[in-house]
Amino acid sequence: MATRKKTPADQALAHLAPDGEEDSGTSPLGKMRPETQARIEKAVLHLFSTQDFHEVGLLDVAKAANVSLQTIYKYFGSKEALVYAMLDVMLGRLAERMIDHLQGIDDVRERLRKTLWVTLDYMDKQPAVMLLLFTAVPVSRHKNIRIYESPDLMGAFMGVFKDGQERGVLNQKVSIKVLLDIFLGIIGRVVLMHIVRRESRPLIEQFDDLFDIVWRAMSVLDVGG
Repeated sequence: MATRKKTPADQALAHLAPDGEEDSGTSPLGKMRPETQARIEKAVLHLFSTQDFHEVGLLDVAKAANVSLQTIYKYFGSKEALVYAMLDVMLGRLAERMIDHLQGIDDVRERLRKTLWVTLDYMDKQPAVMLLLFTAVPVSRHKNIRIYESPDLMGAFMGVFKDGQERGVLNQKVSIKVLLDIFLGIIGRVVLMHIVRRESRPLIEQFDDLFDIVWRAMSVLDVGG
């Protein structure tokens, strides 16, 4: 039987292996039935994006997902670990799309343009993920969402910015990490407030103007340009 290639989501979830057990290279969620994981993911996304974090208990998740509380504890152990794990899975899908869409694109501007397009398209279709990320997880805890440390996802982002700096296209006066923060900061705020204000017009319809703002914030512009 052929071995399935590990996805960014698999790598992100590797830290959930029980204490004292060696990481076998596969996510412990691989032992969970796909339909069970899907129900838990749906429950987490709905409950934590519509209620305050402290108002939701593991029992609420178990009931909404139609699984036993024992199952939740077995795979996650705590409410925080459950939310982090589900965000790992959800953002892992964005990572896979990002990496796939960047293949074969050499031009720095077009790579950044594609990166923004994939991000906005995903968030337009999955607004609850954004709410979950920003309302259920304090910014100081974002580092616990392992997809942020995924060499594939961060490598894709950093690769665009590093290449842009080396070619003299993107701002070289700040670090690559600052460029990442600028990109995610602008887009994160725009997407979050778009959801909070319940705007009906999809962000992707404003893509060209939004990209122009991001490009001007990060690129090297001629004096007076």
